[in-house]
Amino acid sequence: MTSPPLRIVLADDHPVVREGLAAMLAAHADFEVVGEAGDGVVAARLVRDLQPDVLLTDLRMPVLDGVALTAEVARTAPSVRVLVLTTYDSDADIVRAVEAGATGYVLKDTPSAQLFDAIRSTARGETVLAPTVAAKLVTRMRSPGPDALTPREVEVLEQVARGLTNAEIGRALYIGEATVKTHLLRVFAKLGVDDRTAAVTVAMQRGIIATPDARA
Repeated sequence: MTSPPLRIVLADDHPVVREGLAAMLAAHADFEVVGEAGDGVVAARLVRDLQPDVLLTDLRMPVLDGVALTAEVARTAPSVRVLVLTTYDSDADIVRAVEAGATGYVLKDTPSAQLFDAIRSTARGETVLAPTVAAKLVTRMRSPGPDALTPREVEVLEQVARGLTNAEIGRALYIGEATVKTHLLRVFAKLGVDDRTAAVTVAMQRGIIATPDARA
């Protein structure tokens, strides 16, 4: 049996961009564009009404921008994943979008095949960042102060070591999933790693968190 197509809402204030994206996605049986919006307010309403799998949104839009839209979706439709598709890759824009709850952040010059993969990964709840975006974000998260992890960062990393997902960590610690992502990005920067497995390994090696045997 084949899986039902991923239901997508497109939000971009340029009609030509929306039409082009819709046409590209329609060529693939595993995608279904269920709604289109030219501003963030309309997009938020469509997301609430349609409950798609993924909101694919631009960052700069009239009435309600992509960051505010992302935060609104996280509040009113938390099961919907948000993938930002934009031309903007400034540090501040990236951090604001991630902290608002975006699952992924890719640029409009991304090849179509990579964009399609990013949409699929986003629907699974996997963090997706364009390589240049990831590099900027790690650099931004590196603070000039001490590299010691905060107590909350240690708590989050301990939950990662137990195999919990970001959503499960958020429920366990009574914080939002977006906050979990932010803590993890800071942990990655401070430990000089790029993924969860490496973060746990380095933290255990440095004695920041206990090894599995020690926790038993």
